[in-house]
Amino acid sequence: MGPDTELSNVVLVTVDSLRADAIGAYDAQRHTPVMDRLAERGTVFERAFANGNWTPFSFPSMLSSRPVFSDSDEVGVSESPTLAAALSEAGFATGGFNAANGFLTSHWGYDDGFDEFEPFVASVGSSIYSRYLATHPTVEAWLQLATSPLRRAGSWLRGDGDDRPFLDTSRMFDVEHAATEFVEDADEPFFLWVHYMDAHTPYVPAPRYIREVSSNVLGTHRMLLAHTRTGLGWEVGDRTLADLRTLYQAAVRQVDASIGRLLDALDAEGVADETAVVLAGDHGEEFQEHGHLAHYPKLYDELIHAPLVVDVPGAEPRRIEGQVGLDSIPPTVADLVGVDADADWQGDSLAPAVLGGEEPDDEPVVSVTVRGESVTAQPIPRSLDDGDLLVSVRDRDWTYIENVDTGETELYHRPTDPDQQDDRAGEVSADVRDVVERFAPLADAHATAIRDRKGTTETEVDEDLGARLEALGYR
Repeated sequence: MGPDTELSNVVLVTVDSLRADAIGAYDAQRHTPVMDRLAERGTVFERAFANGNWTPFSFPSMLSSRPVFSDSDEVGVSESPTLAAALSEAGFATGGFNAANGFLTSHWGYDDGFDEFEPFVASVGSSIYSRYLATHPTVEAWLQLATSPLRRAGSWLRGDGDDRPFLDTSRMFDVEHAATEFVEDADEPFFLWVHYMDAHTPYVPAPRYIREVSSNVLGTHRMLLAHTRTGLGWEVGDRTLADLRTLYQAAVRQVDASIGRLLDALDAEGVADETAVVLAGDHGEEFQEHGHLAHYPKLYDELIHAPLVVDVPGAEPRRIEGQVGLDSIPPTVADLVGVDADADWQGDSLAPAVLGGEEPDDEPVVSVTVRGESVTAQPIPRSLDDGDLLVSVRDRDWTYIENVDTGETELYHRPTDPDQQDDRAGEVSADVRDVVERFAPLADAHATAIRDRKGTTETEVDEDLGARLEALGYR
């Protein structure tokens, strides 16, 4: 049964580094009340997978429904048909606000189609001190934490409590306020995209959210120790790993609260009943499931399984088991508001699932990354020339991973091995042979397609943007 009211607007909320199991809709132990309420009244796609392991490899699919490197030698969407451009051409007011992820800026084409676009990537300044902090985020986080008693006192005197994020450069409030003003000023159908960075390392949430997600007292000194260990490359023991998980979940809850205020703004402007809300993570986050932290170039579920929730007013709530890729977002949004999908988009619309409960085709999902000489090699690859191309193919049961350049393969049976620790690629059995015969050609065809494309040459990154990327760990 379709929605009772005519749909005019769409809000796309993306959260950097948001694992599927970080929110209550996918793991009942998590405390994310706003996102959970959104899921309770919307459609939850239980098996949604990112098309890349980190922002520059996943977002081309999310905003242009095209695999990374499909149209250009570099990451980004400069040569790709974007969702914002399609909606703008159809008469929608468009606003995009990114909390300072340097890979989601005009340099990479993400301003295409937006009437208002603000990435909040400010100049890092020219002093040695400011440039040092810009390229050493753990030191900046340490300083924010070390001075937190003074800043908490200042917040209390201003009547702000301790809601304000400790890491000022998270830009959460900047994005939230810009998005709210865009909604207030819109006098026509609109498309709003908001991207949050709080769940990206280093995690420095406000104290109240730590208290909400954990009964353990995690003081400033513990937060300092956790970030010091990771920043200096020290060994991370069980307690530090648990502390990092707590900080991460608190940061997710901090985003959750901001999303709640954005939804309140839709209510206040009287447009909530005619606005669809799409929530997605761009990729996940690793906590040593395969030996590392953050999101190095790997293609296991902790990095690829992402939440995807679509709430359309008047549509029945439901959970969809069929697996989907995040490249479905652009055609789904366009379909919901009656705009034709671009002919070059590769994802399928999920509107039939959202509005009528129709299961998607359950086709295998392909994801990619590029790995340098080692998993942690710097600089982080940004083009196909920067290392080996890894391609994964997933269906409901199996994950197949192939290093296309070396021929190395991995194979995991997720129903019996959900953590993907038992590599069965070398196993001699009919089941394994059947999976490899089905998936290897898909991986190779995808690799061939993106390598044979005709795109633009790589462009220079300016000094300030380069410093911001380095601050995110992308040296």
